[in-house]
Amino acid sequence: MAGRRYRIVLRGRLGKRFESAFDGMALEPGRGQTVLVGEVRDQAHLYGLLDRLRDFGIDLVAVEPADTPDAGAGPGAPQTRVVEPPSGQANGKRRQGWV
Repeated sequence: MAGRRYRIVLRGRLGKRFESAFDGMALEPGRGQTVLVGEVRDQAHLYGLLDRLRDFGIDLVAVEPADTPDAGAGPGAPQTRVVEPPSGQANGKRRQGWV
């Protein structure tokens, strides 16, 4: 099965040392955020990346396919899904059912 490119938007700026922790995803630092961009093989790979982010205590802002038009491209354009952890999720505390 061919993979698909994804953009995973994170709150805060991650250092380059995190790049090796995310299976070849490229880090693109921005203003107050970091975007992981790269090929995701399948759904299991995507969930593995999201689990790793949770384990590091990194705040997830959005997950979106990178090979689609910009969300602001007009009617019918795909919408970015914003994902916020439930309260109490901060500081590495695990709560079942969050992804």
